[in-house]
Amino acid sequence: MDAELQAAFNTCIDAGINWFDTADSYGTGKLAGQSEKLLGKFIREYPGASKRDDIRVATKFAPYPFRIGEGSMRQACQETLDRLERPVLDVAQLHWPPSLGWQEAAYLRALAGLRAEGRVREIGLSNYGPRGLRRVHAALAAAGAPLASNQVQFSLISRLPLESGLVDAARELGVTPIAYSPLGLGLLTGKYGMGGKAGGSGGAAAALPPPPGPRGFLFRSLLPQLAPLLGTLAAVADARRKTCSQVAVNWTMCKGAVPIVGVKSAAQAREAAGALGWRLSAAEVEELDAAARRCRVQAQQNIFQTD
Repeated sequence: MDAELQAAFNTCIDAGINWFDTADSYGTGKLAGQSEKLLGKFIREYPGASKRDDIRVATKFAPYPFRIGEGSMRQACQETLDRLERPVLDVAQLHWPPSLGWQEAAYLRALAGLRAEGRVREIGLSNYGPRGLRRVHAALAAAGAPLASNQVQFSLISRLPLESGLVDAARELGVTPIAYSPLGLGLLTGKYGMGGKAGGSGGAAAALPPPPGPRGFLFRSLLPQLAPLLGTLAAVADARRKTCSQVAVNWTMCKGAVPIVGVKSAAQAREAAGALGWRLSAAEVEELDAAARRCRVQAQQNIFQTD
């Protein structure tokens, strides 16, 4: 799909999106590091040189048990830069809290050192809860390095960052939350249903059946319970002349987060870009919050996400 993905990437840039997130663990075996390699290729082959210079890349380093000591994190960073063919990484994120907890301090020292040397511009986390966030923030502050971001599963049906106090802690510490899965694996797109109509900006279209496989099993279980929330989402989308997806993504932005939306085609890139340039009102956010609380559906949390 490289050509289709290049077109999706180009559409993102043309629409004003210049920040891309990846990870060194995206791609295994013969495709090890493939996501970073492709992203580097897409950047180099984008036709506009001036916009190309404004592109920012964030990646995540997996705290594998075999990555021991500061040197292992430095090596991981260099391997990423080689795959991207870039001299500097804009945001270096620890992908999840290491199972070997004593390794965390070594990883943080390495990231702080890389930032001081100019090889990394900002340091971020992923899948850290409020207690871990405060611990790492304090450790990096002692090393003279600020913590820029924390990437967590966050959507209308993944509300743990709100309920755990993570969003409040991030605001207090000046750390930007990054929301992954803002569409709840597609449940919040308004495109799927158990029969009937799809919602949001032209909701007369027939709803798509749940996708095949394990995801479809999950959808068939959750969609009936989500019906009231999806109805509210569709009503707000119609009033705004937006899609359900765009409203769901904009909701995360209204909560102070930077959302990550996965796109595989130019059409999906244009859809994602439609979430930019406007904001839901406080009343609309509260209406969506209330609907989400009433339906009491919570997506399964990533097993790597901690407190």
